[in-house]
Amino acid sequence: MSNVVETPVLCARGLRKEYGKGEGLVRAVDGVDLDVHAGETVALMGPSGCGKSTLLHLLGGLDRPSGGEVVLNGRRIDNIGEKSLARMRRTDVGYVFQSFHLMEELTAVENVELSALMAGHSLRAARRRAEELLDQLGLAGRSRFLPSALSGGQRQRVAVARALSNDPLVVLADEPTGNLDSAATLDVLQLFKQLHESGQTLVIVTHDARIAATADRMFSMRDGALVDQTRLTGGSTGNLGVLLGLEG
Repeated sequence: MSNVVETPVLCARGLRKEYGKGEGLVRAVDGVDLDVHAGETVALMGPSGCGKSTLLHLLGGLDRPSGGEVVLNGRRIDNIGEKSLARMRRTDVGYVFQSFHLMEELTAVENVELSALMAGHSLRAARRRAEELLDQLGLAGRSRFLPSALSGGQRQRVAVARALSNDPLVVLADEPTGNLDSAATLDVLQLFKQLHESGQTLVIVTHDARIAATADRMFSMRDGALVDQTRLTGGSTGNLGVLLGLEG
């Protein structure tokens, strides 16, 4: 049996985010320790205002912590300069937001290729990757459509394709089904199953127990702290199959 301990691809130690001071001090994230390993799906659950989204922003370099450390692929990112941080966000992290954040004046394929272009890929390579991803996500026939002509589920799939277009080390998803109806939610659940099977590392903030059940591990968050961890048997593949009626 091997004694080698796998190094986490994403790691937080003593992570804090505070707002205000004195009696008005708010600890949005309060001393979080978290390891996320390559190919793992981790879900963060908890009530509104408990700090889930703030934690996700700290892990992805979208916000600076008040204290503690964030390490991505062996490198601390909480204390690097703004240019280095921006470069890291373009190349190493993919983001999926509840509100999609698509460029309304760009077609689906143009939205997807944008991240790859910002990461330094050539226009030809970025377009090829974008078309490949949209095809894999069942949107090849909608690639030249503007976001306004797409359904909510289709727009979220475009957003996921955009997050993957720069081949990130980790994808961070913030309430990815929060604005979707039941049918579109099932589409996104199936998509996360596919991402898990492909070995993509995922951290998902969600209120939806169905999304949380796709994870290998689920953390409960209260008052800025991780208060409980559940290891889910079978990870996203087994759990999602049951949820969608594909197994059992």
